[in-house]
Amino acid sequence: MRKLKTVAVGAVLAFAGIAGTASAPAQASSQAEYVALGDSYASGVGAGTYDSASGDCKRSPLNYPHQWAAANPEYSLKDVTCSGATISDIRNNQLSALSSTTNFVTITVGGNDAQFSSVVQACLTESDSYCKTATDWMSYYARNQLVDELAGLYKDIRARSPKALILVLGYPQTLSSTGTCPVIDLDATKRTAMNGLADALAEGTGAAATRASVYFLDMRSMFRDHGACGSDPWINDLTNASAVFHPNAAGYTKGYAAKLEATWG
Repeated sequence: MRKLKTVAVGAVLAFAGIAGTASAPAQASSQAEYVALGDSYASGVGAGTYDSASGDCKRSPLNYPHQWAAANPEYSLKDVTCSGATISDIRNNQLSALSSTTNFVTITVGGNDAQFSSVVQACLTESDSYCKTATDWMSYYARNQLVDELAGLYKDIRARSPKALILVLGYPQTLSSTGTCPVIDLDATKRTAMNGLADALAEGTGAAATRASVYFLDMRSMFRDHGACGSDPWINDLTNASAVFHPNAAGYTKGYAAKLEATWG
C-alpha cells in the first residue's frame, strides 16, 4: 500500500479521508492518473533539455513530474506545466487537464505572481536599497494576498479532482550566502534580500496549503548549501542566462524529484 512517507508536511493532515498517511486512490484502470500543474520550476526550466513539442512552455524530461512518473510506472503522467505560468494561467490553461478520475496532482506556482523575474532584475542592476525595497514589497504580497489567491486555486483543484492527493511543491532559496557569482556578483545584502523573498514565498505557499487542506512540501531544506554561486550549486547562476536562479539538472533530480519520491513513492 502506497503511503505518504513524510507526515510533517505543512498542511492539515486530515482531509478527504486522509489522516497522517494516505493510501493510493482506487484505480479504475491499470494506471492511475497523475496531472502535473505549474510554472517553470515545475516544467523544468534550467534542466538543460526540453521537449520541442512543448514550445515556450519548456517542459523537460528531467523535470520532477517526469522523473517521479518514470520511477512510478503505475501512474500515467499528464504534464501541462508551462514556463511563465501565473495563478491565472493555471486556471485558464491547465485546470482543464484535471477530472474526477485524477488520482494525483502536483503543482508549483506563485513565483511569477510575486514578480520573481522583475525582482531578480532589480537586484542585479540596481542598488542594495532598491533591491531590498523590491523584495520587501513582494515578500509582503507573498505572505498576504498570495495566500488567498493560492488557497482559492488549490480549492478549485480539489473541486475538479475530489479523490486526488494534491501535493504543493514550494520554492527554495536561490543563492548561497558564500562564494562569488560570475558575470554579476551579488553582495551579502542582496543575497539576504533575495533569499528573504524565497522564504516569504515558502511561508505564503505553506499557509495557503494549510487553508485549502492540501499537502505542502517545503523545498528549502533540500536545497540548503546548494544555492547558486556556492561550491555545490543546484541552482543556475548568470552563466545560464535563460534559466537564471532556476534549478539545474542536479536540483531537479537531487532536490525536487528526491523530495517528491521520498514523500510519495
